[in-house]
Amino acid sequence: MNTTIKICTPQTEQEWQSYYALRWRLLRAPWQQSRGSEQDELEQNAYHVMVKTDEDETVGVGRIHSNTPDEWQIRYMAVDEEYRRRGIASKILQHLEDYARSKGARRISLNAREAAVNFYIHHEYQIIGDAYTLFDVIKHKSMQKIL
Repeated sequence: MNTTIKICTPQTEQEWQSYYALRWRLLRAPWQQSRGSEQDELEQNAYHVMVKTDEDETVGVGRIHSNTPDEWQIRYMAVDEEYRRRGIASKILQHLEDYARSKGARRISLNAREAAVNFYIHHEYQIIGDAYTLFDVIKHKSMQKIL
């Protein structure tokens, strides 16, 4: 499968629906969470990116928001299973980091699912401690990267 991908910010209502649908399908549905649980109170203040194929299929998503002028936080990163291990998550991460840098960020924080910790370590994030356990089963590590 040789698919071209592009990274963009959701603009149209259809793109937003596709963006949130992928977030819900990958990050909430496997744990029987309701639609809407893939969003939080910071959606309007966050910077969102999505990765689309040349067939206009959304295959990756991510979001970053400012906690303080110096610290920005990544949340809700996900890549469709069929498209993993192709560098898509790395492109999303780089795009979010670049955006935060352009806004004056000095540090990026995130809470990584244990399955994703090595991915973030590979991208120079450090574990700073244990975070929460989502849905009583998904352990997270608190991580950060100094820019």
